[in-house]
Formats: sequence, structure tokens, C-alpha cells
Amino acid sequence: MPGVLTPGERVVRCLTGGEIDRVPFGVGLGWNPWGEALQNWRRTTGLVDLVPAKYFGYDRSFALPAMEYGIFPGFEKVIIEKSAEFTIWRDERGITMRQDNAGGSMPDWIDHPVKSPADWNQLRNRLQMDDARIQEDWPKFRARLKATGEAVQVGVFPWGVFGTVRDLLGNEQVLYAFYDYPEMVRDMMNTLTSLWIKLYERVAAEVQIDHIHIWEDMSGRQGSLISPAMVEEFMMPCYDRIVAFAKAHNIRVVSVDTDGDCSQLVPIFLKHGINMIFPFEVQAGNDIRDYRRQYPTLGIMFGLDKRALAGTLADVDREIDKAATMIKLGRYVPGFDHLIPPDAKWENFKYAAEQIRDLCSQ
Repeated sequence: MPGVLTPGERVVRCLTGGEIDRVPFGVGLGWNPWGEALQNWRRTTGLVDLVPAKYFGYDRSFALPAMEYGIFPGFEKVIIEKSAEFTIWRDERGITMRQDNAGGSMPDWIDHPVKSPADWNQLRNRLQMDDARIQEDWPKFRARLKATGEAVQVGVFPWGVFGTVRDLLGNEQVLYAFYDYPEMVRDMMNTLTSLWIKLYERVAAEVQIDHIHIWEDMSGRQGSLISPAMVEEFMMPCYDRIVAFAKAHNIRVVSVDTDGDCSQLVPIFLKHGINMIFPFEVQAGNDIRDYRRQYPTLGIMFGLDKRALAGTLADVDREIDKAATMIKLGRYVPGFDHLIPPDAKWENFKYAAEQIRDLCSQ
């Protein structure tokens, strides 16, 4: 048994099958509430300053250097319309969205900046390397790592080989684009990957990177939004470049975030060097115990059904039992399968957090 590990080394070792002192607790989005959920908890508990991370003692995990991964300079953020209930705005990526002001759900996507190759040719000039993209104070960042023991992550929401292209085009339009404008789609993916690898290189010159993250959200309840053959043809050459960078720089974790039924995607990702995936959305049919049996070396995070938090303690106990099984099998960091929704009961969440915290410490 090793001595007490730093939080970053603990989570990296846990996900890659190394020896650990205990399982990380409270790591990642699977422990964070939507804004409306937090407001509800503060109201029902009377804890007006409630912060779950402090209340339960979540572990630290990854530190992310401050960088611009996307359109740079970004578009001016513009509020287009605001009512008592909703706000419509255009963000720095040129995407127009509509969201309820309580922040209790994902926004509706209304418009996107790329509709044709001509649009892309104009936009690609804003996706080139520029020293101004690196906004980190490196001495300060290194001091933070020394103080907190965090691991270093590059890549973060909302940047992914498919995910970013989909955001720039729109859900329906991107699927047509694979047939109507395949060379544009390839160029978009390659341009983004080249930019990100240049950013990674700059970080690697300053600190050891421990984790590369790729955000995709490219599956729904029916499975992958594009066929496995298209994943291989369009996306995996970019993944191979990213994984080659990771191997050359001794980066131990390369992860993907995709919601929905990811059963078609997991074997492809693993084949191309991805070794950690989350969040394994339960309502889309994912059972992390099945994935563990099929893929014993895969690092898994989350996969506990967030819907149980709106139910009974018996519902919550089933998810706690699932976490206990996965912890014993290894390479697992427990958490719910996305942000905690507004209907989650505080007493259920508190019970689950305390029980899983105990499991992690055993």
C-alpha cells in the first residue's frame, strides 16, 4: 500500500489501475448540482451558503491551465432578448442559444455560425495558433500544483473532434455535412486537432500533463449519432494524433465524455488509445457493471443513476450498491451520470454522498 497520495496522483492511478491509498471522492460533474437544484437545497436546508464540495469534503483532482481552445478572438457576446423567464444570447463561438434564467437545464440551440464551406473558410482563420491563447501565469500555476497536489488536465468542455464541429454547424446540419461537405468536415476536425496539439505542446513545455480530455457528446439513446464506419474514417485519424502526443509525453489518461448510449463507441475509442470514459448515462441504457466486465482495463467515471436522487432511499441504495461493486472491481471513480437535476432531494443526495464517501475511504 502506498503512502498518502496527492489528489491528482490518486485519481490518475485509480483510473489506470495503479496502487492507491483510497478511491477519490466527489470528483467531477457527477457531484455538482444544476443551479436550480442548489437553490432548492439551500432553501430546504436553511444553509444559505451551502457549497456541496465544502460540505462533504470533495477531493481535488485536475487543474486546467487557462487557454483559449476555440474561436479566437471570439465573437462579441450579445444578449438578443431577455424576459422574466428566458434569455436568448449569442456566445463567443457565434452560437445563438435560449435558456431559462434559473439555469436548471441545458439551453436550446437556435443558430450556428457555419452553414457552408464559405462560412468555414472565414471562420478557420480564428482557429489558428496564437501566443495570446495561452493565458496562464506559469509560476503561479506551478505554485498551485505544489500546494494542492492536483494533476494537470488539458482539454475541457466544449472542445471535441466531433463535438465542436457539431456545435459550429448544429445537430441536424452536421449530419448532412458528412455527406454534402465531407472535405469540409475533415478540414474542421483536422484544423481543431492541430490547434489543440500546439496548445498541448506549450503546456508540456511548462508542466507535466497527466490527462488529455476530449468532449464529444456524440450519442443519444439510440446510440452514436454517426456510424462506427464514419467514426473510424473521419474522427480516429485525429484521435491517433492526440494519443500519439500523449504517448510521446508520458500522459497517462486520455478520456472522452459522451452522453447517451455509448456502446458502439467504446470499443472504437479503446482501440485507438482512449483509456477513460464518462458519464455512462443510465437512462440511455448504460450499465457500468457490464462495461467493466467487457473492458477490464477501461477507466470509468460516474454511471450512477441521478434519477434515483428524486426517488426513495431504496432507489439510492441500489446506486450505492452499484458503486460498491465498481469500487471493488477497480479503475472506477464514483459519481452520478451528469449534473444533479433540480428534482433531486437534499436528504437523498446527502445520504448518497456520505455512504459513497465511506466506501471510498475503505
